Amino acid sequence: MLPAERHRRIVAEIARLKFVTTDDLTNLLSVSQETVRRDLALLERRGELARVHGGATAAQAPVGEEASFSERRDAFLSEKKAIGRMAASLIEPHQTVVIDVGTTALEVARALPADHVGVIATPSLLVAAEVSSRPRVEVLVSGGRLRGGDLACSNAQAVEFFSDLRADAAFLGSGGIALYGLTDFQLDEVATKRAMLANASHRYVLADSSKFGRTASHRVCGLNGFDTLITDEPCPEGLRAALGKAGGSVIVA
Repeated sequence: MLPAERHRRIVAEIARLKFVTTDDLTNLLSVSQETVRRDLALLERRGELARVHGGATAAQAPVGEEASFSERRDAFLSEKKAIGRMAASLIEPHQTVVIDVGTTALEVARALPADHVGVIATPSLLVAAEVSSRPRVEVLVSGGRLRGGDLACSNAQAVEFFSDLRADAAFLGSGGIALYGLTDFQLDEVATKRAMLANASHRYVLADSSKFGRTASHRVCGLNGFDTLITDEPCPEGLRAALGKAGGSVIVA
């Protein structure tokens, strides 16, 4: 099969299924995984798809509703755990640290050592409950209107709380990370995230590779609005270049 025909079939398969694995394409096209990976890299450079862990998805995932907490909790779990361990390793004793809401942020809390000492501030009751088991951690909860599932607090009370808190580091969850910037599904929580970013000495965004090229409903900030992206796979070339131009760095767990 000629390369042009392979490329046409890959793009058509992604249009039909929204996501395809490398193994699926290997079987479909009767070629090696190395050939498939080269094809995906070329098509990504052309802007026709976005590579993610284990395969590829549409270049611009459509905006839609956020999946339920239970669905998100189990998706890409090993990747989220790796990101959580990496993020926790960056937290030093006696720091004041903000940990956001979301399934990946919760893995950061879970990865903190049992003997960690410091202050953890969060809008998430799940994060608060996790870190409260560490006797030398002081836990600060923002308060505000509670959203079910993630048990996330938001509204003016939460914004004021983080506006008055000077943190050494903030670890933010994400609905998507693309050239457009960092986006989120929950409008009420965007202002809270912006307050976290505005008042932290170092600003980390947590995003597994399924978030690459994805745009959720509401923009939190541009790529210059945070310092470091922590993820599980190298970014697509276009996103990596844009992050570098914005002055950001990437840590691959």
